[in-house]
Amino acid sequence: MKKFRRGEVLTISFSHFAHDVYSSFLAPMLPLLISKLGISLSEAAFLDIARRIPALFNPLFGLMAERSGVKLIVILMPSITAICMSFLGLASSYTVALILLFVAGLSAALYHVPSPALIREAAGDRVGVGMSFFMVGGESARTVGPLLITAGISLWGLEGTYRLVPFGLLASLLLFWKLKNFEIHSSFTKKKQKGDVRDFMRKYTSFFTIIGGFMMFQSAMKSVLVLYLPVYLTQNGSSLWYAGISLSVLQFFAVLGTLFSGSYSDKIGRYNMLLLSSVISAIFMVLFVFYHDILLFPLLAVLGFFLFATGPVLLASVQDLNSGMPTFANSIYMTVNFGVSSIVVYIVGKLGDVIGLNETYQISAALSFVCIAFVFALKKNSE
Repeated sequence: MKKFRRGEVLTISFSHFAHDVYSSFLAPMLPLLISKLGISLSEAAFLDIARRIPALFNPLFGLMAERSGVKLIVILMPSITAICMSFLGLASSYTVALILLFVAGLSAALYHVPSPALIREAAGDRVGVGMSFFMVGGESARTVGPLLITAGISLWGLEGTYRLVPFGLLASLLLFWKLKNFEIHSSFTKKKQKGDVRDFMRKYTSFFTIIGGFMMFQSAMKSVLVLYLPVYLTQNGSSLWYAGISLSVLQFFAVLGTLFSGSYSDKIGRYNMLLLSSVISAIFMVLFVFYHDILLFPLLAVLGFFLFATGPVLLASVQDLNSGMPTFANSIYMTVNFGVSSIVVYIVGKLGDVIGLNETYQISAALSFVCIAFVFALKKNSE
């Protein structure tokens, strides 16, 4: 039985928190960026897509990480992301904003590819629990991030948020101190044979295709509830603070969902946990469409808990493949994740421009039930 190294799991999970605090700045800033840069919702979607484009190179990053050390990447990337996202408020044009977000996306891709494999190494036989800790780091960041950037805007204005950079630099220094003695198993650095990648893709293509289908319909829900929620609420008369608090409520309960889902999936099975989360998310997405005016926070709480509960379960499922290439497996997962979600984000933004955000929310709610079919397909594929 492999030991669960709690200290190392917590350290890597903290690095996820430190990085994703800054990644979560875009959604709360979006209403102000739309006004400052004079852009449409579909153009705003390209800001998020620019951040996701580097994910197309995830397999390359995964192969690089399989052959080299990964600690330095995990240590440095929070600083790079912090610099790019904190300076976003100073962007003088749409092009500058795209460049900053592209570099931030490159940093995010380099960070997210190797870090779950490190968690797998540190978690021993409790991979689901390890992934829950890791995902709690990310979801906690997306709870704190909107409040931090909103506070920064309130104190210094949109163009003064560069003052938040030092927190990212301090995080990297702390990570260097905590991870310098972290030992990585030789399987992360051994040289791979040429046939490994071909064999991997031949064996697991159907698995990742089904995962991609699941993510496509789930991303429709996530994009309207995360990226466009502040825009949606401010368009309907809410203040930026109210929108930021609403987003933080969603993300706070996402923390709870990710905390418990991985460990429960170890007990009841990955597919049972995915099915439970998908059914409840679909039902409450429909309720949100019709009753968000009077029950906003309770509905966001349930959606946050169950919609994001699938994250650690999917990560654990990828690491359960026992492919012998855990970092490369995660890189394929991340490529599918960011690639599919980028397409969906643009479609949602375009729909918002053409038919309005209210109708776009209704379409997302209707499509959410398709996720359930993909869970059954994933179970059948594993048999």
